Amino acid sequence: MIWTMAQHFLLSAAARTLSLKAVARMSDQEALEAFQAIRWQDNAGLPYCPKCGCVGVYKYETRKLWKCKGCNHQFSVTSGTIFAGRKMSIKDYLLAIAIFVNGAKGISALQLSRDLDVQYKTAFVLAHKLREALNGGDKGKVSGNVEIDGAYFGGYVKPANWKTNRRDRRLAENQTGKRRVVVIMRERNGKTLPFVFKSEDAAVKTIENHVMPGSTIFADEAASWDSLHDRYLTKRINHSEAYSDGEACTNQAESFFSRLRRAEIGTHHHISGPYLASYAGEMSWREDNRRLSNGELYLIATNAALKAPVSRQWKGYWQRAA
Repeated sequence: MIWTMAQHFLLSAAARTLSLKAVARMSDQEALEAFQAIRWQDNAGLPYCPKCGCVGVYKYETRKLWKCKGCNHQFSVTSGTIFAGRKMSIKDYLLAIAIFVNGAKGISALQLSRDLDVQYKTAFVLAHKLREALNGGDKGKVSGNVEIDGAYFGGYVKPANWKTNRRDRRLAENQTGKRRVVVIMRERNGKTLPFVFKSEDAAVKTIENHVMPGSTIFADEAASWDSLHDRYLTKRINHSEAYSDGEACTNQAESFFSRLRRAEIGTHHHISGPYLASYAGEMSWREDNRRLSNGELYLIATNAALKAPVSRQWKGYWQRAA
């Protein structure tokens, strides 16, 4: 008998429905038409005013602009989106999105800047705008079987060279205070909700606000989750004895942390505390959509970017930083 191993989805042809070559070969007009089709898909790709919603518009052929017949508002295909006030070409934005979704563990700003031949600062802000678009809006709630877990990131203290000068980095007085915990609420066969706190204890209230009553909680033996027994049916697993005992496990939550940890170590190398929630949100999006082809991810990300409003955090980021 010959045993064959099932092919992983990511290795199959079904996972490859988008070619970077095809995007790179687009003309500027083709890229503009692709943007139009995605942004105004609810109107068969025909532009309408983003200010008043009027479908009657004038078109400026030379400037790639439209003017509303109702309120006289002038707009472009990127007006009112995260790409508003753009300096790059439409094709470069489509290529950036394609590169972004193709990274299984994310894409670093340095790599993106080299691929697009733009400054690091440009790639850094662009990547964060995409993360904001993918995770914008209300996170919603989870229900049913929900796995809860936490993992600490950041605040690394480099050990001294000589052993005699090294300190016990487990003690609070020897830490930087920058360490944060990402707490995950992962619905089995559903969505993933990540949040960032200073400690796991601070996450309990947020868990109660985002996990529907009647749900079953699966968590490890950390004392932080003891109070969840008062509100939910909670099943615990002691990881010092087993990772799954047939009754409880948090393997899907651990799968998320595996992706986030590898993104930190292998792709970004360092994730600063203020941006940790953004990277955690990106990895939750990748984890939730891991069974979709890169072509589907490309359309989802482009649509999210064109539906998201102007970023108040990232628009003019470097000008404010200066």
